[in-house]
Amino acid sequence: MTCIPPAYVHLYARRRILVPPNFGASRKALRSVQPPVRKPWKTRNLETVPHPISQSLIAAPPSSLRLSWMVQGRQLVVNHLKGRALGALALLSLALPLSAFAQAPPAPGAHFTVVLDPAHGGDEAGATLPLNPAQSPSPTQPEKQFTLAFTQRLRAILQARGVVVVTTRDSDAAVDADHRAEAANRARPHACLSLHASAVGSGIHLYISSLAPATAERMMPWKTAQAAYVTRSLALAGALNSALTHANVPVTLGRTALPGIDSMACPTVAVEIAPVLTSSHNQQQALGDPNYQTQVANAVVAALLVWRSEAPQP
Repeated sequence: MTCIPPAYVHLYARRRILVPPNFGASRKALRSVQPPVRKPWKTRNLETVPHPISQSLIAAPPSSLRLSWMVQGRQLVVNHLKGRALGALALLSLALPLSAFAQAPPAPGAHFTVVLDPAHGGDEAGATLPLNPAQSPSPTQPEKQFTLAFTQRLRAILQARGVVVVTTRDSDAAVDADHRAEAANRARPHACLSLHASAVGSGIHLYISSLAPATAERMMPWKTAQAAYVTRSLALAGALNSALTHANVPVTLGRTALPGIDSMACPTVAVEIAPVLTSSHNQQQALGDPNYQTQVANAVVAALLVWRSEAPQP
């Protein structure tokens, strides 16, 4: 993973303000934009301290007002806006380039990047999946293990085809929705797949965020960042649907509220894998069938390779 250079937090009006490395802020620059104040405050509260970019937020005394935006793939939170804090936020929004708030096209020759997001993990086990109902009793597996194993299978196939793969978790670890979105946005991927599994239904279920399409803004609200990518997420779902149908895997398409995806600023589809049922609702292909898993994985990879050739811009 590329190392992100450190940023600095300026303690301005007793509020932490993230200043990216390319901002070029200095004591003189900040003093030149601060409003007239009493002399005792003039410079005494202005300090510059190294601070990791992983804590990129504006923090202020708690209040009932809580707003959040996406900045450089991170969640930037403002708990309190008034006076100098509002001026500092305005200064930050003017100083940062548009690429800090919305994805810019990659440089020529940039790698094709895919984010794989295996659902659940840690204490969140997800559904209990019967792997082979033909056996009595059927062996079972928690969804968190199934999605992680399937992610590793997908990653191996994609990397063998020259695709850069970023995963939101590589072990049985709990990762909350915000950190998953941060990992996805930081990678600036061409596509993101949120992987799930279910014992209910038949075949593959593809879900897209139900957010209404919106134009990308300079400062995108964190909880609805996906709105600017919904149209392209639908196109990605279409590519997946075509490849899976060609592989004779039943597909169901849907749109629903997806809080875990709504903060992702990239084309994103939730892929839920279920067993294939016959007309009499017997399992024709079980979740634990390695041939079925390979069939689905190869179809998903085929869809992503088509997506790479037809939609090279993130």
